[in-house]
Amino acid sequence: MSNPFVQIVEPLDPKQPLKKFFNLSKLEDARYARLPFSIRILLEAAIRNCDEFLVKKGDVENILNWKVMQHKNVEVPFKPARVILQDFTGVPAVVDFAAMRDAVKKLGGDPEKINPICPADLVIDHSIQVDFNRQSDSLQKNQDLEFERNKERFEFLKWGSQAFKNLRIIPPGSGIIHQVNLEYLARVVMDQDGYYYPDSVVGTDSHTTMIDGLGVLGWGVGGIEAEAVMLGQPISMVLPEVVGYKLVGNPEPLVTSTDIVLTITKHLRQVGVVGKFVEFFGPGVAQLSIADRATIANMCPEYGATAAFFPVDDISIGYLIQTGRNKEKVMCAKRYLEAVGMLRDFKNSSQDPDFTQVRNYSLDLHTVVPCCSGPKRPQDKVAVSDMKKDFETCLGAKQGFKGFQIAPDRHNSIIKLNFEGRDFELAHGSVVIAAITSCTNTSNPSVMLGAGLLAKKAVEAGLTVKPYIKTSLSPGSGVVTYYLRESGVMRYLSQLGFDVVGYGCMTCIGNSGPLPESVVEAITQGDLVAVGVLSGNRNFEGRVHPNTRANYLASPPLVIAYAIAGTVRIDFEKEPLGINASGKKIFLKDIWPTRSEIQAVERQFVIPGMFKEVYEKIETVNKAWNSLDAPSDKLYTWNPKSTYIKSPPFFDGLTLALQTPKTIEDAYVLLSFGDSVTTDHISPAGNIARNSPAARYLTSRGLTPREFNSYGSRRGNDAVMARGTFANIRLVNKFIDKQGPQTIHFPSGEILDVFDAAERYKQAGHPLIVLAGKEYGAGSSRDWAAKGPFLLGVKAVLAESYERIHRSNLVGMGVIPLQYLPGEDAGTLGLTGRERYTIIIPEKLKPQMNVQIKLDTGKTFNAIMRFDTDVELTYFHNGGILNYMIRKMAS
Repeated sequence: MSNPFVQIVEPLDPKQPLKKFFNLSKLEDARYARLPFSIRILLEAAIRNCDEFLVKKGDVENILNWKVMQHKNVEVPFKPARVILQDFTGVPAVVDFAAMRDAVKKLGGDPEKINPICPADLVIDHSIQVDFNRQSDSLQKNQDLEFERNKERFEFLKWGSQAFKNLRIIPPGSGIIHQVNLEYLARVVMDQDGYYYPDSVVGTDSHTTMIDGLGVLGWGVGGIEAEAVMLGQPISMVLPEVVGYKLVGNPEPLVTSTDIVLTITKHLRQVGVVGKFVEFFGPGVAQLSIADRATIANMCPEYGATAAFFPVDDISIGYLIQTGRNKEKVMCAKRYLEAVGMLRDFKNSSQDPDFTQVRNYSLDLHTVVPCCSGPKRPQDKVAVSDMKKDFETCLGAKQGFKGFQIAPDRHNSIIKLNFEGRDFELAHGSVVIAAITSCTNTSNPSVMLGAGLLAKKAVEAGLTVKPYIKTSLSPGSGVVTYYLRESGVMRYLSQLGFDVVGYGCMTCIGNSGPLPESVVEAITQGDLVAVGVLSGNRNFEGRVHPNTRANYLASPPLVIAYAIAGTVRIDFEKEPLGINASGKKIFLKDIWPTRSEIQAVERQFVIPGMFKEVYEKIETVNKAWNSLDAPSDKLYTWNPKSTYIKSPPFFDGLTLALQTPKTIEDAYVLLSFGDSVTTDHISPAGNIARNSPAARYLTSRGLTPREFNSYGSRRGNDAVMARGTFANIRLVNKFIDKQGPQTIHFPSGEILDVFDAAERYKQAGHPLIVLAGKEYGAGSSRDWAAKGPFLLGVKAVLAESYERIHRSNLVGMGVIPLQYLPGEDAGTLGLTGRERYTIIIPEKLKPQMNVQIKLDTGKTFNAIMRFDTDVELTYFHNGGILNYMIRKMAS
């Protein structure tokens, strides 16, 4: 059927009649001008894609009537302009696409129908680790090791880039996905198939929201959902509330964008914006660069919102030109945005739209102070002036997000350390990792040049960093190295140990590499709360490194400052960073660069030519990638000997006919959790422990521990990933009296590794469920946090609340997300987890309906079945979203 809104289509330029756009101003509906700018993008996509099948006229009306319908829990479809993937989540997506081709062929369909319909970019940035640092050739050594470990995966991805249409691969060594998106991939306005329309994107990484800082609406989705979008399906989403967050004032000269985002993160976490859009407005926005806005938008998952949107303004347009985009196309984009009412002037309050809520949701930038966040969560902001006191309080506090429960008589324990022939001392609070890492900050020239200028002043003042501290610099793109080198600060960073070690996420995602053995021995001997300081966005327990129990997020200059100090137990206002060879005390204030100093260097050295030179050769510059051989077949030839790439069992036994959902009978509880169990706890991540089920599997395949690599690198092998599910060493299972990846196998009473217990249950034909508290599945958007439990035999999760993306991923795998009724939880219901659970699944299902749960004790209660939309129910009836797509393509 033709689009019912075709009457508002017109050329943007009468001289180019074939270049058209849907002119939303011609809707002649007063409601449009009052919509939040983020909702206008949803509306435009619905109008442009309206076919009365996937997108209906009623959907358009619901979005246009947002002011009323936002409170009605109404479902709307959204077709993003693009999909973006990183290699950890991208490899399993390409594996699934390859397996889907096999499945479609088995069902009698054309396997070559399985192709991305929506343009997709896959950036390889998650594979490189900090194995080498503090050496001039660290970068090359780490990249060589990356290819040695991941050659098979990279060959597979190269096959995918050739076998599938509409899939572009950005090779390793190019940068971090979100920074490459910001500096290169993002269009702001799409010019495709004869139409102009707003750029928008979903990505298989929760920090896809970083692009919101440029005015491109984007957020993270599960890998499973992203695959459906790639296959042309719209995202089905509940029309979101939009919280207006007003920025006013100017930041103080010593404050960085990192300080601003950590302040906002704490505030919005307290406010509660989970599942909502946040849209920034007010005159303070005009004081922020695009890099500053991107830093704020990047940490959107940490404050829990779906998106953190900064509408396009003249600063956005200027950024596109600064980063080397085609000026003529940029000006055309500006004309389009003006025509459809999507170009913002933040100083003009008459443009402020209607928001869901604005009261008390504001920040005076003048009130922000230098700060960090930690020691275990990104929302736990600590002013730098309070860091020493706060850490020492955490030492003795009860075990928890702000406590380590160290006995008072051990707070000042000192452990001797000999490193490279020199004697040192380690104590609680000693910094052992200092990493300038993550797109959150490395995309921002002001904080990176600030770090470089601080390093210069530190070196000139005679300060050094202790050699046992693992220092590293992993820029988000080659542009960063370019301007650090050209501005003359790179050599000072290197002198303090912050050499470039790779272009990728590295320490921020746990690819921090090993610590020196003598450091690990000292930490273990003293049971020390050692510290990692990083310019990242996540510091959940066990994520950064197994031996750093405390981890603080900080701006790049502060990372260097704490590295020089060697401890977080320092009051920078009263205590010196160090004493130079002349005996002079050097304080942080003596070497901290001013905002005007940084801006002067940025104006001189961050120029369009750098971006053009780096990005015009991004797909061809990596010689190791260019030399990889990849098969040319359209169907992938699976290698049964491979321990990296394996055909998954998700589609085994799949038929064209739907199976009727069945009641889950007499399920055992595999694990019982409290609050805030993250995808870092659930999904396999980091190094593969030598005593783990995954290690035993790899050993049985003839591999040595040196060859294990990380879980992330083996996401294309379900046998490894199933064994690594719930394998986090910091896992707290209520059935076990200590942290660790174990549970009780109730039929035998034995304590087993989680995978081994699940296998026993599976062999006996027993279904499984998981019990959890609030915010189950918080953290990164990891599809294996849903795929892994599915493979373990988990049929349902019963929790108090869910993180948005993880709930969506559970639905996508056919795992039922159940939620306690308001006011109820395991405690109020008297659940121990040792019962057996029968979950009654009625024949006729509807979104968010209550279902009955019966226990073998005779107790009965109800829970909400969190299928939130009719589309999600359709996926469930098919056994998951990919099964639905296979049946659709095969028939």
